Amino acid sequence: MPREINSVAIVGGGFMGAGIAEVSAVAGMPVVVRDLPQFLDAARGRVETSLAGAVKRGKIDQAKRDEVLGLITFTPDLKDVASADIVIEAVPEILDLKVSLIKELDELVSPGNVIATNTSSIPIAELAGKVQHPGRVVGVHFFSPVPVMKLVEIVVALDTDPEAADIAFAFAKKLGKHPIRAKDRAGFIVNLLLTGYIMAAIRMYEEGFASREDIDEGMRLGAGHPMGPLTLADMTGLDIVYSVATRYMRSSSARSTRRRRCSSG
Repeated sequence: MPREINSVAIVGGGFMGAGIAEVSAVAGMPVVVRDLPQFLDAARGRVETSLAGAVKRGKIDQAKRDEVLGLITFTPDLKDVASADIVIEAVPEILDLKVSLIKELDELVSPGNVIATNTSSIPIAELAGKVQHPGRVVGVHFFSPVPVMKLVEIVVALDTDPEAADIAFAFAKKLGKHPIRAKDRAGFIVNLLLTGYIMAAIRMYEEGFASREDIDEGMRLGAGHPMGPLTLADMTGLDIVYSVATRYMRSSSARSTRRRRCSSG
């Protein structure tokens, strides 16, 4: 049995980070959310607003709302995350920022504890390749909005310790999520598949083949999708769509080059 996670820390209190903090606290675990001082009030506000909505919809009562908020600590000090059983980075999707942060966490977080990244597009090997202990770095990709979406991708790089992956998998299940395992490639499973679909819709619209409304309605009513590809692109974030598409094209080009070299050699 993998070691159980009993305490959580999240670095980054944005939309995703606040959502991860909320579901972790709802599951009964103490949570530390670290962000820059100027962003802490906004991070707290995101959690409070989400919980207020849950109370209004009858998902939880006021007592549970108060209990959840009581389990979450907001701090500007990165050192406050050091002892958590799992530390999840949820900062913006900027490679240099994430690499720098994970290097800091690798030096700071207690030995043996898991360092997870919520990246939606960057290969885990690119983030863990420059730290001393890459084996404890694993992808734990939540979907937005975190309190609602059940899926979590557990992304395992070549250097990821199987125990770290098993711990992350069990952690996601403890949150009431449905974890799936993915190997390490830009976009992982869901975003990699969705990106081709979304890009085809964008090209179709760009070429004047059909209107935005008809493209979305075609897939919603004809294929049973809850929303069309262009609406999905907006919901996902065009920055993320662009990031996954760019990384996928680079990796595909690199694989094609390797295959040509192998066949010619």
